[in-house]
Amino acid sequence: MLKSRRIAVLPLDVPDLAGELALIDAETAPAEYNSFTFGEWVSYVLANESGAQNDSAFRPHSGGLTTTDLGDRLPGIMAFVRKHFTITALQWVRIFGLRDGILAPHRDFLEFDRPGVRLQVPLRTSEGSLHSENGTVYHLRAGEVWQIHTSDPHSAYSAPGAARLSLCLDFAGDGFDPKRDIHHAMPATEDVRIMQRPPISEQEIAELVDTWGSMTRESAKPIFRALAVTHFERDSDAADVFTWFERAAARSGTEELVALARDFRVFCLEKRAWREDFTW
Repeated sequence: MLKSRRIAVLPLDVPDLAGELALIDAETAPAEYNSFTFGEWVSYVLANESGAQNDSAFRPHSGGLTTTDLGDRLPGIMAFVRKHFTITALQWVRIFGLRDGILAPHRDFLEFDRPGVRLQVPLRTSEGSLHSENGTVYHLRAGEVWQIHTSDPHSAYSAPGAARLSLCLDFAGDGFDPKRDIHHAMPATEDVRIMQRPPISEQEIAELVDTWGSMTRESAKPIFRALAVTHFERDSDAADVFTWFERAAARSGTEELVALARDFRVFCLEKRAWREDFTW
């Protein structure tokens, strides 16, 4: 069922991890990927091809890995990456911050012909920080290394409170092998955490859509966020959020909003260009 997989568990052996995470909390970053973001989501770049911290729009590249100014100020986290991963094919080192926010269900790498391998390692998380893939909602514990299945609809949610901070490592093409390229792992002592959610009926979906009344351009984004949160609370598929959103748009009787809902599905799940934005 779940195509993303936990491939290792690592000790978070960063000498001053709390101090480095506090530095990230105080950091600002470019507003990249706002089209997918509802609430607060930030991408902090620690290493990429250019070494420029504001060069934050992901793309595959054939150059080497250059540490940014932020990466230089996080020596413990960068040492953790070098100690536990073979970095020959590593192209991007980022930290994703998510607080009181949710990402629209989406498919990654639609902009590129050949996706690479994406790993996530939570450095700070809580029970209110969740991921989803298709109809499954799951929790990534701190130190777990997850290979994210990026070509199916997936999402992430984090409740209010301290931001969930997750290390994201992108490797080129097929240049990553977990057995070869992860070092000093620990035995997994706990099962993967799958969240159980109560079912949702067609009547409840209709009532949920009705709750918002007639959609307007101003209310479209808050309505989508509420529907996306419902996916994490009730047994449903990530792509169902777009179906519910299209129903809400249809209730408005406004073709502009119906087109908006359809276009957002295409943007998130079907086709988009590199650095393409979506206008709400």
